[in-house]
Amino acid sequence: MFEHQVKFRVLYSDTDKMGYMYYGQYAKYLEMGRVESLRSLGLSYRSMEDTGVIMPVLDLKLKYIKPLYYDDEVILITKICKMPGTRIYFEYELRNPKGEVATIAETTLVFVDRETGKPCLIPENFKSKMETYF
Repeated sequence: MFEHQVKFRVLYSDTDKMGYMYYGQYAKYLEMGRVESLRSLGLSYRSMEDTGVIMPVLDLKLKYIKPLYYDDEVILITKICKMPGTRIYFEYELRNPKGEVATIAETTLVFVDRETGKPCLIPENFKSKMETYF
């Protein structure tokens, strides 16, 4: 299993009239978790796209447990719990300033050959970085 943490503050522009982090903003922060977790492995979306492989999101699942508020410092934990093949599964926890789990989420992304538009296997450089954890 691979796990990475990043902290961020809830921006005022990301809240609703109730002062909660607006539900529509979560996907943006989950993407940040994915990008930064891959970056910590020496991988990047940009370099993968430069080789002709893209990673569209296939699905997104969110469960809101406790609200997050403007200016909360949030800990975002991103996990990859199984070795990727043609798909990569991410799990997330967003923790509030008290350390309580506020939100859990999952996304599935697919490795796709940009030219054919068809699923493909995980790129070799990505695979070699991930094998260390599985």
